[in-house]
Amino acid sequence: MAISKEDVLEYISGLSVLELSELVKEFEEKFGVSAQPVAVAGVAGAAVEAADEQTEFDVVITDAGAKKINVIKVVRALTGLGLKEAKSAAEETPSTIKEGISKEDAEAAKAELEAAGATVEIK
Repeated sequence: MAISKEDVLEYISGLSVLELSELVKEFEEKFGVSAQPVAVAGVAGAAVEAADEQTEFDVVITDAGAKKINVIKVVRALTGLGLKEAKSAAEETPSTIKEGISKEDAEAAKAELEAAGATVEIK
């Protein structure tokens, strides 16, 4: 029995943000690709418009909150840092967790960190 695109989309829509993030990482490793958007040179007018819009965002923890252990776990999952570095990033606020990422990735990271109890800003 073949699996349809709709089946795959239905399955993915049921995943948590963390599970989806891990799935994307596995796709990147297996197929040697990156989920980061690729900038393509276009018409000069489009380039001017794109220059006006912010395309790269930073995710910054401003407060780890009461559940620091949960926040440290999410920081480790997002960054691949070791326990000591993730603990420092969560405790020494404000701390930039991700830099120069797309708005969608920044929103996803913010959602994960806030779900863990942190106060987060996207800059």
